[in-house]
Amino acid sequence: MAHGRDTLPDGPTEKCGVVGLSLADRAAARPLYYSLYALQHRGQESAGIVTHDGFQQHSHVDMGLVGDAFSESDLAGLNGTTGIGHVRYPTAGSVDKSCAQPFTVSFKSGSLGLSHNGNLVNAGEIRDTLAAKGHAFTSDGDTEVIAHDLARNLLEGDLVRAVKRTMERIHGSYALTIMHDDTVLGVRDPEGNRPLCIGELDDGYVLASESAAIDTLGGTLVRDVRPGELVLLERDGSGFDSYQLVSHERTAHCFFEHVYFARPDSRIDGTLVYQARRELGRRLWDESGVDSDVVMPVPDSGRAFASGYAEAAQDDGADVEFAEGLMKNRYVGRTFIMPTQDERERAVRLKLNPIRSTIEGRSVTIIDDSIVRGTTSRQLVSLLRDAGADEVHVRIGAPPIVAPCYMGIDMATREELIAGDQSVDDICEEIGADSLSYLSIDAVAAALSSSRIDLCLGCVTGQYPYDIDGEETDRAVERPAVTDSAPADD
Repeated sequence: MAHGRDTLPDGPTEKCGVVGLSLADRAAARPLYYSLYALQHRGQESAGIVTHDGFQQHSHVDMGLVGDAFSESDLAGLNGTTGIGHVRYPTAGSVDKSCAQPFTVSFKSGSLGLSHNGNLVNAGEIRDTLAAKGHAFTSDGDTEVIAHDLARNLLEGDLVRAVKRTMERIHGSYALTIMHDDTVLGVRDPEGNRPLCIGELDDGYVLASESAAIDTLGGTLVRDVRPGELVLLERDGSGFDSYQLVSHERTAHCFFEHVYFARPDSRIDGTLVYQARRELGRRLWDESGVDSDVVMPVPDSGRAFASGYAEAAQDDGADVEFAEGLMKNRYVGRTFIMPTQDERERAVRLKLNPIRSTIEGRSVTIIDDSIVRGTTSRQLVSLLRDAGADEVHVRIGAPPIVAPCYMGIDMATREELIAGDQSVDDICEEIGADSLSYLSIDAVAAALSSSRIDLCLGCVTGQYPYDIDGEETDRAVERPAVTDSAPADD
């Protein structure tokens, strides 16, 4: 997995969004297209759809945003009532079309399409083993590794057994939507690290990374896919079958899905993300509230946190105003070209403009979801002081990020993380704030109604729920041995 790309923003970046769809008698392409629009926040590098018309597979993948990747003619050529889709932000594999998804392959047992959100720890080992057996790879991503392993297992068993064998072989985080010929299925890793849910439509069923995609299609959320579960959609859209293929004692839900990645209107693992963020904000006030004239969010990621923080402050009798003090330029995206360091330092002024009447002559508390490198936070504090703030207090709705993520989030290397080797007081001084506080890990677990051991907290503890070379684990982990032997019969 790659870490610390020079073009990364100060905040964490999402990896991918996946979707799968089976309808009764309606073309799947356009609903898949709408679903990918709903998941666009999870990946902006490439987009793709694969459908099947009962006779053959149809595929279109391209670089760029969903609206740029598909034309009317592209959608018209994606025939069939079943299909899967994908939006990608790369953290493993090349940044080119070779790693755009869904990944497709044809073999003796039919056609296969696969969309993946997550990151495998042992992809290299499996790739080497499969390559030694004659498998030819066309990309350097881990998704193709899963596809080849599954295709190999499908030659020797039925679909459910083949998926189980692959799940027992791969190690890491994954939420998958898969098409085997015209059958759509969804798989979630045994720790449930990445989200996946099931929705019901008037004429079929849908699998998606987030429930917001189901809402976009006018559907109803049925439930989350359980960790270690395979969900198989009926070809005629009439229902789905469920198979609990692998069971682990503990989960490892990514807490950053609730802090940053997911849309606020999505419901993940039984919790509405917006309410989770408001509760995180309330607990942030309880732990480290500071008297100030105004509480404001960093748009858009800090908005729900700031709302909960301000409400908790007012409930405690604090005379504080909740207000918008920064306006975001939505046309300056992640791909904005900043060729020099000086331009990168000044880029925040292109993205955010202060509302002086909210800030001037007042003490300000600014709320954000995280600090990664510290560059943006330092610029924001400077921006608020230039706009006339008397005091600038910074509150963060998550614990300090002290270690990289290996599960599909390209945050930074340890050397680049501002909290990797600095205390909170040191960081406060570096970003120029009057005070700085983070939310505690225990408060995060309580806000999410979870125990610490059932969350993936690797980026804030340095201990991971998977067996990663050179890293500590926070639980007993059995990493599967990768051999070149054929799968054993179940």
